[in-house]
Amino acid sequence: MPTDPLTPYGNRPMVTPIVNAVNYEYSSFEVLRQITDGEIDGYTYHRDDNPTVRAVEKQIALMEGSEDCIVCTTGMAACTMIYLTYLSAGDNVIVFHDVYGAHYKVSLILERMGIDVTWLDANDYRDIHKSIKPNTKMIFCETPSNPLCKVVDIAAMAEEAHKANVMLIVDNTFATPCNQQPLSFGADLVVHSATKGLGGHNDLMAGAIAGSKECYNELWFTRQAIGTTLDAYSASLLERGLKSLELRAERMASNALALAEFLAGQTKVSNVRYPGLQSDPGHEVAIKQMHDGFGGVLAFDVGETQDDAKKFIDALEVIIHAVSLGATESLICIPCLTTMLYMPEERRTTFGVKHNTVRLSAGVEKPDILIKDLEQALSKV
Repeated sequence: MPTDPLTPYGNRPMVTPIVNAVNYEYSSFEVLRQITDGEIDGYTYHRDDNPTVRAVEKQIALMEGSEDCIVCTTGMAACTMIYLTYLSAGDNVIVFHDVYGAHYKVSLILERMGIDVTWLDANDYRDIHKSIKPNTKMIFCETPSNPLCKVVDIAAMAEEAHKANVMLIVDNTFATPCNQQPLSFGADLVVHSATKGLGGHNDLMAGAIAGSKECYNELWFTRQAIGTTLDAYSASLLERGLKSLELRAERMASNALALAEFLAGQTKVSNVRYPGLQSDPGHEVAIKQMHDGFGGVLAFDVGETQDDAKKFIDALEVIIHAVSLGATESLICIPCLTTMLYMPEERRTTFGVKHNTVRLSAGVEKPDILIKDLEQALSKV
């Protein structure tokens, strides 16, 4: 007699079933004990765990080469879970300016909790040892960085961090595991806004953290306590996105390189930043730690003023003016009006984000169509 209602005759469904159950019936007190003690796989309550979510976690772990992965509601929820799990009052955390702008808001909360936050420019990562204090517990960086695509040498950072018994957290959202696997270079945890490349279709929000089984257990405690478990439907959408990730990542990276090479030759464009360009300051390091492409995001300055950048974006016909990145559609925005809006102006300009800086996330459209769109829009500036 079949025992598994999802596979009653041993024929596995091609798609992980969406299990919307909030709670689960216990067949006995002994089974309940075995589940809660971790002796057997099982589920008790959605805030604790969910089989659809768990299936996605295992897939992402496999992609990142980690022992396990924990998925939650958003990318910033994932980052905040890391901070709450591993930092206490009196600790110091080093965060690079060149990360998603919402980290600034979170840093204000951390400071209210008595946590000291040190901000560094990603360009200065080689001197990270000068910023590590006796109470430093964590370094949080993103490579390639948001929005300027600066490249940080993960292995070099890990070496300095571990000398001082400091955790290294790497945000791998821009690269995706298809182009970079930070754990293989010594990072302790890898975090993703799975809303972006992993999901890839602008229809879900999720965050993911990959690392050791020990870290999974520690982060699971935080997720269960604060209630940031992802819903089953979003987990199903994320699983669908993962199925095409390798194909999408390859196309987005090749498109991004083509667009960067085109823009580098335009007189109305300056400071084109993309790790795949030989002229990019991070190219040499990127070759060492990235593979099968350099990600799908690039940044550049248009004209001389923000009005120039606005005219350019308004004139685009194919590339969509919207926040987010890593989608099948090409998306463009002005960071200081969107992703970096939370930061004080002096903070943004300190590390290179100008009023006319534009961030472009290449989609999977044909490259010649995207290049023609950029060309005609630049003619209006």
